[in-house]
Amino acid sequence: MIIDAHNDIHDSLQQGPAWAGVWHLWKVIFPRRSITGRLVYGKVWRRRDGQRWIYKKFAEHAQDHDG
Repeated sequence: MIIDAHNDIHDSLQQGPAWAGVWHLWKVIFPRRSITGRLVYGKVWRRRDGQRWIYKKFAEHAQDHDG
């Protein structure tokens, strides 16, 4: 029973923080490779994929202005 509790603690430490698996906005200064293989920089989406960070281009939506 003690071994199982130890393994659970060890596994939870390896997973990292809960937010790491969720896409979040990040500012990239040095270009990084996106999941499609292109270079991205500036505002990007970022999340943890096991051992490394993966990036997606962030596209801002234009605001609709009346008049």
